[in-house]
Amino acid sequence: MIDALNIWHYGVLTVIFLLFIAGCVSALREKKPKIRYSMLFTVTLLSLFMAVFSIFVVDKYTKHAKLYDLKSSRLLSLERISYTGVVKNVGKYPIGVVTLEIKLVNRGNATGNLKGGSFYKSSGFFGFFRDGFGIDKNKPQTVVKRFVVARNLKAGHSRQFYVYFRFPPYFSSVSQFTKLYVR
Repeated sequence: MIDALNIWHYGVLTVIFLLFIAGCVSALREKKPKIRYSMLFTVTLLSLFMAVFSIFVVDKYTKHAKLYDLKSSRLLSLERISYTGVVKNVGKYPIGVVTLEIKLVNRGNATGNLKGGSFYKSSGFFGFFRDGFGIDKNKPQTVVKRFVVARNLKAGHSRQFYVYFRFPPYFSSVSQFTKLYVR
């Protein structure tokens, strides 16, 4: 298993730890106990905040992945949509987890003119029976799914993936948006 942290993480965390030690030493030199405890609390809280924030910042600038050959196909008999593709680590450091976010948006019709009948609206009559008969009150016009498509991806390596999920049958014309998240 690849460690989620790289050399930059360890360097930044070492600097923050040294600042924490210096803050604790200066707090312990304080004569008044009330001020000493408040200084220790402040130094601890500030160090924790900086450590968590620095991990996200270092991740953003050291871990990079790209998506290649993304293809989608609908399986009409199963009412599913499937995506295949390749994810590649284009950075210099290993990546622990690569997550693909797929967002489907129902556009109504292809021209972009949204009329009153383009979106499904439930009637008030079915609202009375919603709980008993399993009828959904409203149907979402946006579907967002996240999938882990690669784990422990070394620098320069790539991995193929295949994901699928249920396609809403009431979607008429769909816009698709994809985004990669790396950790």
